[in-house]
Amino acid sequence: MRRIHRTRRDWAADLALFLFAACFAAVSSQSIPIPEDLDPVWRDADQVAGGLGCAAVLLRRRWPVSLAVTLLLAGTQAHYLTGPAMVAVFTVAATRPWRVTAWVAALAFAPLPVFLWQMAELPESRADSALTYFALIAGAIGWGLFRRSRQQLIASLRERAELAEADAELRAEWVRRETREEIAREMHDVLGHRLSLLSVHAGALEFNPGAPGEEIARAAGVIRESAHLALRDLREVIGVLRAGPEEGERPQPELADLARLVEEARATGGRIELTGPPEGLAPPPVVGRTAYRIVQEALTNARKHAPGAAVAVEVTGGPAGGLAVEVRNAPPPGPAPVSGAGGNGNAGGNGGGGAGQGLIGLAERARLAGGELTAGPADGGFRVHASLPWPAPDIASVAGRG
Repeated sequence: MRRIHRTRRDWAADLALFLFAACFAAVSSQSIPIPEDLDPVWRDADQVAGGLGCAAVLLRRRWPVSLAVTLLLAGTQAHYLTGPAMVAVFTVAATRPWRVTAWVAALAFAPLPVFLWQMAELPESRADSALTYFALIAGAIGWGLFRRSRQQLIASLRERAELAEADAELRAEWVRRETREEIAREMHDVLGHRLSLLSVHAGALEFNPGAPGEEIARAAGVIRESAHLALRDLREVIGVLRAGPEEGERPQPELADLARLVEEARATGGRIELTGPPEGLAPPPVVGRTAYRIVQEALTNARKHAPGAAVAVEVTGGPAGGLAVEVRNAPPPGPAPVSGAGGNGNAGGNGGGGAGQGLIGLAERARLAGGELTAGPADGGFRVHASLPWPAPDIASVAGRG
């Protein structure tokens, strides 16, 4: 047997409907047309049946359809079951599917055609009582259908609210993940370049301890300066993370900063040739920053995976035509195969773990800026090429303000 769990609210509703059925039977008892020649035993049995019908209302949650059918059939013989029958058909209409409600309603109104056919021959009191009965049953069914529709609407709104909340949580998680990835890319870009300079000079001191004092002093100065700049950049990134978005972001590099980046790399002994960028024109900030990061990562990978190789950096393009960034390194000296600017291998003595992650980050940066990036071996070395959008001046100005 299926156990029905009732809350306090359910018990209150059931008791209220029980009292309604009992009060309705008591109030309407004076207006029910009962034959005067009815045997007192049947009269008492009729009243007992009415009382049992009111008590049976408490079973409406467990057997709503069976209770409604029983009360409707018994109501054709008993005179005090109208109240319980109203509660029963209301429960069916409010809790059961449309088809079940239709069958119960059909049973309730089955005597109506016969009544209408014989209405002219019935006494006026009997006809009025019958019309009132059918009107009350129709009202109970209609009220139950209204309550059912309202409950379905509330359930639908609650489900939508839950879905909206779940969607908001997913969006928040997506934003957190994007933020973590952005932080990881920023940390990689900021520290990778500085630490690669440290690695190059520290390696030179390790493998050439007998170098002249001037060279050792210069290398130590570069190491000290690179460590200082790395700590400064790290403090800036951490400061932005601790500060809220209302306090602004750390200054981001632009395309015009490429010359300074190349000079820093040349100071470590790198053979780097820079062509461009176009003078007098500035692309949108996101495009310039992306181009800078691509060149920075490519130079870092060239130092790690192709030490001593000549590197050519070329930045061309203009408004409406797009910005093209290409970093190409020649075959490195020595027999060991390396991957160079792309960083897809780990052959160089300075190559660290996690090879290829920087290249994946560059491709993602280019995609977020609306462009694309390709990388691969070329003429014994490695080539990184990125195509970035550069809108016309009127659009670029809007993008720059955004």
